[in-house]
Amino acid sequence: MDPYTLAIPTYVQMLRGLSAQLSKGEAFAADNGLSTDDLLTARLAPDMFPLSTQVRFVCTQASDLLRHLTGADSFAPAEDAADFEGLRAQLADAVARLEATPASAFDGAAQRKVELKLPNGVVFDMTGEQFVRDWAFAQFYFHATTAYAILRHKGVPLGKPDWVSHMFAYIRPGTFPGG
Repeated sequence: MDPYTLAIPTYVQMLRGLSAQLSKGEAFAADNGLSTDDLLTARLAPDMFPLSTQVRFVCTQASDLLRHLTGADSFAPAEDAADFEGLRAQLADAVARLEATPASAFDGAAQRKVELKLPNGVVFDMTGEQFVRDWAFAQFYFHATTAYAILRHKGVPLGKPDWVSHMFAYIRPGTFPGG
């Protein structure tokens, strides 16, 4: 497994997709007379974090991937953004840092020992490959999916094409309905 080839393009395309989803959410709020704050503070359940925190956590997961596999300094936002522009800026910063990391920074990352310490004191010991496969992807997708679900829950007209917008690059010419 090559962690760079597997993770970096995956994270970048999903971060860009989330940014586009947020733009649709902001436009939806404006078109329907909703407060953008209603979307930023929305959550799926009372004990879950709001949209703004889900976006911050997606960026944190991107930072953690680089920190654990390349030794890069952490770059995750320290607090939730206060508006949609700020959320998109956090995502753009995460994309820029991922894209600026050369593949060579991941040399030996699959075998690298990763010590993952949680705030509650639990520590996981794993290899870089195990970290990517069993932790990093799961955490990243959990928060990206939750952000998408919050927007959908609040009525933002998102669908599968918004979730996998990166797939349009692979459409065989002449096979897309209506196009």
